[in-house]
Amino acid sequence: MDNVYLNANATVSRELYGEITENAAKAVTELLCEAYLKTGDIFVIGCSSSEILGSKIGKGSSYDAARAVFEAIYPILKEKGIYIAAQCCEHLNRAIVIEREAAEKYGYEPVSVVPRPKAGGSFATVTHESLDCPVVVEQIKAHAGIDIGGTLIGMHLKSVAVPVRVSISKIGEANIICARTRPKFIGGERACYK
Repeated sequence: MDNVYLNANATVSRELYGEITENAAKAVTELLCEAYLKTGDIFVIGCSSSEILGSKIGKGSSYDAARAVFEAIYPILKEKGIYIAAQCCEHLNRAIVIEREAAEKYGYEPVSVVPRPKAGGSFATVTHESLDCPVVVEQIKAHAGIDIGGTLIGMHLKSVAVPVRVSISKIGEANIICARTRPKFIGGERACYK
């Protein structure tokens, strides 16, 4: 395979790696407190490692930065029994890397592709390499998520997304937006809601 698809050369200092990890963990922990997720729910992550390092999205992919985010977030989700879903970049039509078990539970049909830093993104690549039994699916409906660097995760959230403000506004140089979802309110003025 051509090296352009395998290399993500932007390295990260030990200090920056620690900062990325700390901020990603804090943001996700705070979001989980507001999202009311339960075991078996799906948490989608869109992550531009380029934006984390201050480059334009898709122009400075960093395996190191992606690994720092994954190492911060995945153990938190796994401990709570929440499935991680990594959004690929636009070159793979923003497909999702997820555990096969989650795909089967929710009826998501796997497609045949393996993400790489320049065709899927560094975060999707790290996630695919790290999960026990990863598959790629075209679409999901996640219960909550975090968008790191303007990756547009909205297409993979359930119908009613609710923004959640956390104390962290950036991971590295990348702006973040967090969201949870809720059921639709229906029924009009006579209806009661929890």
